Amino acid sequence: MVRAAVQSRPFSAAVAGASPVPVLVAAMGPQALRVTGELADGTLPFLVGPRALGEHIVEPLTAAAERAGRPRPRIAVQVPGVVTADTEGARAKAVAHTAFYDDIPSYRRIVELSGARRAAELVVIGDEAVIAARVAEYFDAGATEVIFTQTDLTTPEDQRRTWEVLGALCRSRRTDAATALL
Repeated sequence: MVRAAVQSRPFSAAVAGASPVPVLVAAMGPQALRVTGELADGTLPFLVGPRALGEHIVEPLTAAAERAGRPRPRIAVQVPGVVTADTEGARAKAVAHTAFYDDIPSYRRIVELSGARRAAELVVIGDEAVIAARVAEYFDAGATEVIFTQTDLTTPEDQRRTWEVLGALCRSRRTDAATALL
């Protein structure tokens, strides 16, 4: 029997004259994070708390990228949440919107590693200070970007307030980064 060596190389996604498109993978499990660190530009986790992000996503992803000689990966964490005074109503909607994830083993694992019993506990609900504090926790855990989702759990006014606080946080981070360069 003759065996032929087969070398597999990914197809190039390069387009002449265009900037490369970053590839972010929704990886949260150990093997997916290893491959993501080796081959992709970063990850896009959803429904992960800051503790699990830092301990179970950032560390193994970054280590895999370093071993592969790649730059530090992007970690664009998706966080469901809303600024609202109606925390009970928002929490009830969050339970309904996230219950699906409680039965998916990979999500159940990351929710538990985050210190929660169910996905709805990871939805950030409260006033502007609560949102700002939680965003800071994600950055402290190693997120390079924080993307809020499900901002429509309550009213359009609450959604506007959410966008306003997130916009202010984004502007302040840019100002802080620019000041650090001086």
